[in-house]
Amino acid sequence: MFLANIVALNDQHLGLSSAAHIIASALVLFAIALLSLACIPLRVWIRTVSANRSLVLLASISGAAAWWLRHPFQSFWDSSNLTHGRVLQIAAFYSVRKLVGLMLPDVISNPSTFTLGTPRFLVFIAEECSGLEGLGLVLIFTLVWLWYFRRETRFPRAFLLIPCALACVWLLNIARVAAIILIGDAGAPDVAMVGFHSQAGWLAFTAVALTFSMTTRRLSWLRRESSGSSSGPTIVTALTIHDTAESSATAAYLVPFLAILAASFISKAASGHFEWLYPLRFITAAIALWCFRSEYRKLDWRFGWFSPAIGAAVFLAWIAPGIWLHERLASPLGLALPALSPSLRAAWMAFRVAAAVITVPLAEELAFRGYLARRLISRNFDELSFRSLTTLPVCLSSVAFGAMHGSHWFVGILAGLAYAAVLKWRGRIGDAIVAHATSNLLLAAWILMRGDWSLG
Repeated sequence: MFLANIVALNDQHLGLSSAAHIIASALVLFAIALLSLACIPLRVWIRTVSANRSLVLLASISGAAAWWLRHPFQSFWDSSNLTHGRVLQIAAFYSVRKLVGLMLPDVISNPSTFTLGTPRFLVFIAEECSGLEGLGLVLIFTLVWLWYFRRETRFPRAFLLIPCALACVWLLNIARVAAIILIGDAGAPDVAMVGFHSQAGWLAFTAVALTFSMTTRRLSWLRRESSGSSSGPTIVTALTIHDTAESSATAAYLVPFLAILAASFISKAASGHFEWLYPLRFITAAIALWCFRSEYRKLDWRFGWFSPAIGAAVFLAWIAPGIWLHERLASPLGLALPALSPSLRAAWMAFRVAAAVITVPLAEELAFRGYLARRLISRNFDELSFRSLTTLPVCLSSVAFGAMHGSHWFVGILAGLAYAAVLKWRGRIGDAIVAHATSNLLLAAWILMRGDWSLG
């Protein structure tokens, strides 16, 4: 029998302390702020906020109220708090039991302890498995979306979509927990608890959000013709027609990186401690790069000798802390690779190295240096020379780049600054990509020679 408290085991796998959680949350918030600045210039944000002070105040109060009310609402899931009852937890428990019972004949359930599963795999339906966070995110997203497109949407009928979206995310959470039990019962408990559990929630939220946005924009029943006399409050905005025109080159710079992120969600969801679908990241990025190859012909891909030198310096900075502290951290990857057959291990490592040296440098340099660093200066970023990069955009894009590297965030920031420096000095995207590829190639060689997979 395999009994698992899903969230507790997932936190143990991540190995995050409270301080690490705080740092990670701060980096996520900072990344969101950078994304907002990338989409809309800071001066436009300032003008818009200044022109809509009452709305900003209302939004701030609503956010504070939502934060304060989280724990009272979450207590509906707390089996130890009989004052508030266990309505939501009971509903989820019986819903999952019914769904799993349709597919498995030997379901074991204990309503008093909220344990559910089979003789081979049991889970505890804890308050953290409620999906309440998903309901909150979907509610916020739907309200903000309808407010933003209020002049193009028919009310009050559009409000009917909100309970539909909430019902969808609730049902997807029930399906998520049921899938965890099915995966664990099939003999893959690591995939169920480590990979699928941590990624399925975000995949469900993304699916509901995309479906909601497409529904409101495509259904004629919900759309209305824009007119100058539309009802509803008049919101002053500082955006002009010129400001809202995004460069047509944006997709070419961002899609390869987004393809890697999407592939990582899928591969991690289907993995346990070992991400066996990692080659999917290389394949999706390669396809995206190929699709935009005509746009990339406009870039200068030449590079000089200084670029590999910068890449080597970044590599030394990356491995220096481990050498200085004489430490080699344990990594689940280092334990899983020897269990593979020689042919599978060689193929997996070949894809990993190819991604590190080819697709990752291309996608990340296009996204962070090619797009973000210039987009923070001008909406028509593709018309901006790399030599015209200024200090603040370089620093902000480097911080965002470092935040993508988890525990290696500090050296990641330094790497971003180094790649941006060679890009600005030489004015060619090829120099930044070669510097990045050199760092990753040397790091891959170091890891393969020493087996220190914690650096990867």
